[in-house]
Amino acid sequence: MEATPRLRKQYTEEIIPVLMKEFNYSSVMQVPKIAKIAINQGISAALADKKLIDVGIAEMTSITGQKAVPTISKRDVSNFKLRKGNAIGVRVTLRGVKMYEFLDRLISVALPRVRDFRGINDKGFDGRGNYSFGVTEQLIFPEIDIDKVSNINGMDITIVTTANNDHEAFGLLKAFGLPFKNQKKA
Repeated sequence: MEATPRLRKQYTEEIIPVLMKEFNYSSVMQVPKIAKIAINQGISAALADKKLIDVGIAEMTSITGQKAVPTISKRDVSNFKLRKGNAIGVRVTLRGVKMYEFLDRLISVALPRVRDFRGINDKGFDGRGNYSFGVTEQLIFPEIDIDKVSNINGMDITIVTTANNDHEAFGLLKAFGLPFKNQKKA
């Protein structure tokens, strides 16, 4: 039997009652939840050195705890010397237990390690209740050994929720403890 992640337990015991009261939901099934977390890392230098994709896969796999897959280009772009079928990045999609564990490590360990961190921007919502933000370097995660890093790559993190609008998604993510810069949202 698996242990329940801390954030999943917090969601069922604390966050659901708070959101039901805040948004006047009549049923527990109306309360939004996090569906998945998609992490994408573009590795532009991989066009010159194919081994960087393998390094990116290893780093992303150690950060997320799930095997990462390479992102393949869909078309030729002559200005970037890019050919269709070349590996140009790494991505992983987390659901369930691994999603909650990654989110817990992101909130409590990785984001506070960012230099001059004042919170994440609250303008990354897409209008449908999903939130995206970028991290400038992979070194903020404790799973990465700084001595073995050859290239510093940023990554895009997208949190997909079942919320109907941005206001509900903001309330959900704030309840989970994401440190937003601007704590007031209309």
